[in-house]
Amino acid sequence: MEFLQNNLIYFIPALGLIGIIVMAIKSAWVNKQDAGDKNMQELAGYIADGAMAFLKAEWKVLSIFVVFTAALLAYSGTVHEVNGVQLHSSWIISIAFIIGAVFSATAGYIGMKAATKANVRTTQAARTSLKQALKVSFTGGTVMGLGVAGLAILGLGGLFIVFLNIFNVVEPNSTEMKTAIEVLTGFSLGAESIALFARVGGGIYTKAADVGADLVGKVEAGIPEDDVRNPATIADNVGDNVGDVAGMGADLFGSYVATILATMVLGQEIVVEKINGIAIDNLNGFSPVLLPMVICGLGILFSIIGTWFVRIKGEDSNVQTALNLGNWGSIVITAIASYFVVMAMLPEHLHLRGVDFTNSDVFYAIIVGLVVGTLMSIITEYYTAMGKGPVNSIIQQSGTGHATNIIGGLSVGMKSTVAPILVLAGGIIFSYSFAGLYGVAIAAAGMMATTAMQLAIDAFGPIADNAGGIAEMSQLPPEVRERTDNLDAVGNTTAATGKGFAIASAALTSLALFAAFVGVAGISAIDIYKAPVLAGLFVGAMIPFIFSALCIAAVGKAAMDMVQEVRRQFREIPGIMEYKAKPEYEKCVAISTKASIREMMLPGAIALLVPIIVGFGFKGVFPAVSSAEILGGLLAGVTVSGVLMGIFQSNAGGAWDNAKKSFEKGVEINGEMHYKKSEPHKASVTGDTVGDPFKDTSGPSMNILIKLMSIVSLVIAPYIAVATHDVTVSKTEIINSIHVSAGMTQSAQEMTKNIESVQKEMTKSIDSMQKEMTKTADSLHKELQKSIGSSKIQP
Repeated sequence: MEFLQNNLIYFIPALGLIGIIVMAIKSAWVNKQDAGDKNMQELAGYIADGAMAFLKAEWKVLSIFVVFTAALLAYSGTVHEVNGVQLHSSWIISIAFIIGAVFSATAGYIGMKAATKANVRTTQAARTSLKQALKVSFTGGTVMGLGVAGLAILGLGGLFIVFLNIFNVVEPNSTEMKTAIEVLTGFSLGAESIALFARVGGGIYTKAADVGADLVGKVEAGIPEDDVRNPATIADNVGDNVGDVAGMGADLFGSYVATILATMVLGQEIVVEKINGIAIDNLNGFSPVLLPMVICGLGILFSIIGTWFVRIKGEDSNVQTALNLGNWGSIVITAIASYFVVMAMLPEHLHLRGVDFTNSDVFYAIIVGLVVGTLMSIITEYYTAMGKGPVNSIIQQSGTGHATNIIGGLSVGMKSTVAPILVLAGGIIFSYSFAGLYGVAIAAAGMMATTAMQLAIDAFGPIADNAGGIAEMSQLPPEVRERTDNLDAVGNTTAATGKGFAIASAALTSLALFAAFVGVAGISAIDIYKAPVLAGLFVGAMIPFIFSALCIAAVGKAAMDMVQEVRRQFREIPGIMEYKAKPEYEKCVAISTKASIREMMLPGAIALLVPIIVGFGFKGVFPAVSSAEILGGLLAGVTVSGVLMGIFQSNAGGAWDNAKKSFEKGVEINGEMHYKKSEPHKASVTGDTVGDPFKDTSGPSMNILIKLMSIVSLVIAPYIAVATHDVTVSKTEIINSIHVSAGMTQSAQEMTKNIESVQKEMTKSIDSMQKEMTKTADSLHKELQKSIGSSKIQP
């Protein structure tokens, strides 16, 4: 035990390394599986090449952004004082930023590479059994899950060790520790920056191709969704990989890192009691800082164990149940292990920002986070899964046309915000009541502990979708497509639940980052009664709307270009519809690539620049309100509005999608059965087309938006913190008030003494007067009696 305590910090990156090793083993297993015939491999090759072409184009643009931003961060690290405020940073923050960006991009690449290998192998496995198809597709998803979590823990834990040595950190509450944490925020900033562009760019790519393929292929030409004759079908399948796989991988990599970092920032404020100069946690007081990394690192191992539960027996087995069993298994194991970890690491009593709590309270907060994550998945599954009430209501409304389908989907999306928000609100209240702001942060860390498992389930969906596309394009037997459709239908639900999980973690993470920002900026509260702060709140609430509008408009522009290109090829290339000519797939891939790279820049700029403009632009403008407090109001508005928008759009899009897919097996509307190509099905295709950018572009981007804006604010917080002279004035006013109060007290005491003296003098005078009057009265009385006695009264 003593050896473990002395070397615990080195076990953290080792846990990440274990995840990467297991990932490599599973990746090798997937590669060994049969990739099918030559035609299948050719189609899979088009998809893989298109995905790599997009990533290379995206990386070229982002490399310029990374170099420019790193230079700015390096310069900012050389500034050590602003308006008397001591800054705790270093030029090394630029190195951390670059490493975070590279790791985030690598996480997305690992996922995409695994998915493009697993898709065709899943198709081939589906020719034998559903059981084998699930095994291949889920193992492919596991590669991404373990890769993302492993890289995050390895990078964060490894850099933390390096920074502790570079800055000679001995005490967790020291100036050196603040510098190490500030520099470490660069790693999170790099990760989230790449995640935003990967998510937005990938989302625009996939939905431009998807909408174009649907409108011309299914609606106009009347051919199946993944028909090989559709020029946009390869771009559509590429989009599944760059959006739902690479984008989601980078997204949750950023969430994972930001959650741990926010908890570390709050943890270093906790002062651990010492006895005879030795911290009672046997970790030199570092236990609150190390705890989130340990919990998430162990979560990788528990996620690996959870994957063992994902098994089915035969063709009639429920795939969703198998995935849920693996997910719940990893959550339960994490919950049990967390108790022993927390009890072993933390001292019994802790204190943070006026809140006292115990190590047991910290454990309860972790349980709250796990419960919130589980409930969010269950609620999202209810609103988006086939056969459930919300999706069925959209199906029924498809019977009366396109407009009522749209109305039904919007209604479902809006109603789906109620339960998740109540769960989040309850999670915040309970976790805070247990352990204050540290409880909220560690609850988010507990939720993110099973990220490897969550991502494995999420990435399984796009792999199954691609497998179905390859089966359709290869014209394989119907039973193969039935198996891939089974997996794909479940994949749509798991993708939706993954997005619900991501937005829930983003909400708790943003709150923890917000608390860290308030502390670093030196402000004690965000007072919305102040007009500039209230204005910031409203502007912040507006940002998710304009961000979503830009994302959806980008999909619309790119989709228009795609529609024109598909129509051109149908018109100008004879023999496509008769399978005598091959479509020009690469031109559709190029359209999506160029459009996504072009259109992702403005939404990304909003997330990065707005906090900087508000923080520095309003500094000193309002004498009574600091720009840090205005920025705090802005962050509050972005977080609340962004969470609602993210839940609404993701769930509405997921419900529309599964409503459309329900027609493949047939649905009953008003006592009549309807199938593909029926009028209600065409209405459902319209709803799905509207929902595509909702669920795959703007909706999932909301969680990155709110986290990235919080992280940028945290990075600039030292530069806009309440200035020293402001603090001095405040102290002077307090001292003067104390002096005035003391003077008033002294005067009051003197007045009291004078009054008491006057009272005593008056009492003496009154007593003396009473005595004199009594003597006079007695004398007069005696004289009167004498006069009466000596007088003789005559008759």
